[in-house]
Amino acid sequence: MEGLVMAGQLILGLSILVTLHEFGHFITAKWFKMRVEKFYLFFDFMFPIPTLLNFALFKKKVGDTEYGLGWFPLGGYVSIAGMIDETQDAATLAKEPEPWEFRAKPAWQRLIVMLGGVIVNIITGVVIFVCLTYSNGNNFISKEELNKNGIVALDLGKQIGLKTGDKIIRVNGADYKQLSDLRASDVLLGENSSYTVQRGDQTLEIKIPSNFIEKLSDKKAGFIEPIAPFKVAEVAAPEEPGFFDKFSASKPVELLPAYAAGLKKGDVITSVNASPVHFYHEVKELITKEAGKTIRLGILRGGVADTLSMEVTASGQIGFIPEMLIQVSHEDYSFAEAASIGTGRAFSVISDNIKGFKKIASGDVSASKALSGPIGIAQMFGGVWDWNRFWMLTGLLSMALAFMNILPIPALDGGHAIFLLYEMITGKPASEKVLEKAQQVGMLILLALMAYTFGNDIFKAFF
Repeated sequence: MEGLVMAGQLILGLSILVTLHEFGHFITAKWFKMRVEKFYLFFDFMFPIPTLLNFALFKKKVGDTEYGLGWFPLGGYVSIAGMIDETQDAATLAKEPEPWEFRAKPAWQRLIVMLGGVIVNIITGVVIFVCLTYSNGNNFISKEELNKNGIVALDLGKQIGLKTGDKIIRVNGADYKQLSDLRASDVLLGENSSYTVQRGDQTLEIKIPSNFIEKLSDKKAGFIEPIAPFKVAEVAAPEEPGFFDKFSASKPVELLPAYAAGLKKGDVITSVNASPVHFYHEVKELITKEAGKTIRLGILRGGVADTLSMEVTASGQIGFIPEMLIQVSHEDYSFAEAASIGTGRAFSVISDNIKGFKKIASGDVSASKALSGPIGIAQMFGGVWDWNRFWMLTGLLSMALAFMNILPIPALDGGHAIFLLYEMITGKPASEKVLEKAQQVGMLILLALMAYTFGNDIFKAFF
């Protein structure tokens, strides 16, 4: 069921974005009185061979344009008369151009048509981010709250030199506002980034490795979290199989000791084997050390003290999720503030993509870790339908699609735009044969990239 929810969210999100992208080409073509022959969501042919398996699940002709739903669920397209693209080649355009054809229009009009999809994707992304920013405001753990007791250094934190109890007082030499600032893109994708740490009476500079963002992409790896008191939020029960996904556990039966011993939601754990504990990381550390052994858990339930006995699993777990008792701050934004912040967040997706590609080119980040295809994107949506997360990821994808489409690769909008800019500068167009060959090369590049990302997704999912 979770797989269907993931797939459903991915298909809906991409359908919205592809339809709007192609509408950008459609409306600008209509504006300049070009004939649009087809407007399709999904392909009605075997991509990228436009003469193979031609049929549509639905189609209806209105005026000069046939609107339809293709059978091959990959993208979509607008077929503009007189344009060499994945639906037409140079051989079909041997006649003199008609006034309503793409190739008969001035280069600047054709350029606007080619950029129409990218422009609409950018507008869509900005609108989504602005609306989410205005609607949700900002929930955050402040620097002061984070440093009240210090941080817990998890595996990745320890790798770069952080220690439990450290207080992070500056990032890249500057003050910061909230916990999320420690993982901001300008920190993780920047050069020579560092944390300034207070450790007892010492002030230390902890360098962030240039490939650190690659390690953070591993969902199983932990970085840092606040040292905080806690209470039991959930206990693994046999009738709640979905619970175990929160532990990334493959053997649910291993996570039942707490339930069997009588641990309940709302309990406060006060000791492990008579050793007093106040914070979650202390409990976790003591329980992990007792893997495979029986422990005595001191608890406080409704003001009454009790002791529970249970055997820790071989993986060092007893089967509960904590609720961290830490203050989460909130701030609302006026619409003007949300417009500014949301627009900045939207365009940061593009700048982050540029920085990310630089990291790949420099060898700091491997392409296999950085690039995801449909399977990886579907997993980002998750197996539970969350409209807030859905729109956030759809906005992110909208900006990412705009960035990818503007790349100067033949067959993409950016590739077409390069040829049109050449024509505007030189005063003469590239030959139709050159455009056709460039289109074919571009399609091969895109197919290779698609095959790589699909294969990479499968490899990461199963190996």
